[in-house]
Amino acid sequence: MELISQHAKRIMEGCKERARQAGLRFGDETLEYIVTNRDMVALGPKVMIPTLYDYWVQDVEVLREQGRYELYPNNPYETVINTRPPISYYNDNNPDWLNVMIFYHVIGHIDLFQNNLFFRHTWDYDFAGRALADKRLFAKLRSEKGRWVDYVIEFARTIDNLVGYFDLLAETDGGAKGGRPLSLLDYYFDIFLQRGPKPAVSLYAKEIERYNRMRREFPEDGELRFLKSVTEKHRELEALHAKKVQEKQQVGRTDPLRFLMEYSPFLNREENRWMLMILEVIRSTSLYFQPQIRTKILNEGWASYWHDTLFLGDDRIRGHEVDYAIVNAKVTSMPRVGLNPYALGMRLFQYLEQQADRGRTGLAYFQTHDRRKRQQFDRATGQGRDYIFHIRENYCDSMFVNQFIDQDFVDQHRLFVVGKRLNKERMTWQYYVRSRKAADYRQMVADSLYHPPRVEVRVDENNVLVLDHQFEGKPLLRDFISGVMLGLEYLWGGEVHLYTSVPIPVKANREDDGQVREETPKRIIEWKRFRYTMKDKTLARTLAE
Repeated sequence: MELISQHAKRIMEGCKERARQAGLRFGDETLEYIVTNRDMVALGPKVMIPTLYDYWVQDVEVLREQGRYELYPNNPYETVINTRPPISYYNDNNPDWLNVMIFYHVIGHIDLFQNNLFFRHTWDYDFAGRALADKRLFAKLRSEKGRWVDYVIEFARTIDNLVGYFDLLAETDGGAKGGRPLSLLDYYFDIFLQRGPKPAVSLYAKEIERYNRMRREFPEDGELRFLKSVTEKHRELEALHAKKVQEKQQVGRTDPLRFLMEYSPFLNREENRWMLMILEVIRSTSLYFQPQIRTKILNEGWASYWHDTLFLGDDRIRGHEVDYAIVNAKVTSMPRVGLNPYALGMRLFQYLEQQADRGRTGLAYFQTHDRRKRQQFDRATGQGRDYIFHIRENYCDSMFVNQFIDQDFVDQHRLFVVGKRLNKERMTWQYYVRSRKAADYRQMVADSLYHPPRVEVRVDENNVLVLDHQFEGKPLLRDFISGVMLGLEYLWGGEVHLYTSVPIPVKANREDDGQVREETPKRIIEWKRFRYTMKDKTLARTLAE
């Protein structure tokens, strides 16, 4: 691994200048390295951070990737990491024209890293430098504690996806620890009115309209008048709000690692305090990479949009148009089966830019129901570029997908949801078009997004660590429950309980007398609440009351 040549660096600086002219914003300092495929395989398990701490699982992943590369050789074009300064890696056999395209793609990534609000907790320090300090700390601990260091790392990494990422964003917001206090007004709209499995949307909309009307009629004290009317109608509101504020101040409610660091009797013994340093490293590392996991479609789509936009207008493409078309198609082609985040994200940005240019993002367009009038709707606002910059700054994948994948977008790109069935005559799988509705396609994409389980942590009166899985329609992977709870029992130093929902198959189409009224009864799923108990390294499961 070595720095790129001065010739390639001049190309990169030229790309930066053109990108800034197009509106992208990023720091001046960047580092670019030339790497071989062997380097890529070695850096992959460390998330391309050379200074990341050493762990035995990384060696296993390197061996696996080496075997995969021997079977399926490939040349990755680039990788960029969100450090200060940003570091990017390039294959050692890229020609100049390809590097121009790749440089534009990397600059798109850097622009999103440094401007998207979901990355704001990563802006204040250089993660590569911190990772090097963490690596040296682990090496020192291994020389003193031996294999116990790796045991603690392994136990901590079993729950490092449950870190309180959004709590951290709240703390970062405004620079105040603990974030902006939960006001009574916020509690009323964001929590109180949305209670229950099916909150009344009409009531919510009416209350917003009433609030806005009172603010217009009484500019000085309209909000106070609104809150007074609300508290008179709902006498319990203030008490519920105070209780919620108190709950929010409890440390680590949905962050098991932080909870263990604060309250574990075992970890807070004098002889075990060295383990706290390991948990803090695991937690901070996971928090650093959380926004990248949650912005895969947005990030790759933004970078692909800019390499396509800037390179097509660059004179250095001349003579390489066909070569570019081949490479670009490999990266951004829309598959008929499956999902390509590069392709979907890029086309969504292009679509939204066109919609905003025509004024199709406002209320007037959405209130137009005539199909012909919608097709002819064009306000010629010219605000498309500003609109997608706003999206780049304020959105993550879940917001991006759920808000902007509409029927017009699905129809324009002829997208559909694919179903799969077994042909029993030929004993082969058949793929078929199951739906062309935007709602179904949007749900398919949303189901593929990163969404870790929500687990609330508390301690009961018997000093038992209790994890309460807030069920959202997806069960926990039962194969991992035993190992995770074994590690938690060690880190807590005592008994651990886990409450979760488990699918229980039951037969349908039966009457009260137990007789089946159809020849082939269908099996359905019934969800039941179970309690898993880990005590003395033994796992037990009982039906929760």
